[in-house]
Amino acid sequence: MARMTDEEADALDELWTRTTPEIDTGKPGFLTRRGFTMVSLDTVTAAYLQAKAAVSHHSPSEIIGELVRKELAASSTALEQSL
Repeated sequence: MARMTDEEADALDELWTRTTPEIDTGKPGFLTRRGFTMVSLDTVTAAYLQAKAAVSHHSPSEIIGELVRKELAASSTALEQSL
């Protein structure tokens, strides 16, 4: 990626100085509209996910999804057996 010249950097600085972006538009943000939910994890869980992600070459989200699907399948099987 090309670097900005001093003149370009000064022009961009001047633009952002004169036109401050609005932070609160009253509308939900991009990630909220896409269904993104932030989840806080304890240290042990975060370390487990990072280690599992490094070994499996999957993202932490993929690993969590797999764990949830396994849990749902196990719950479904247990429910079917109890009926």
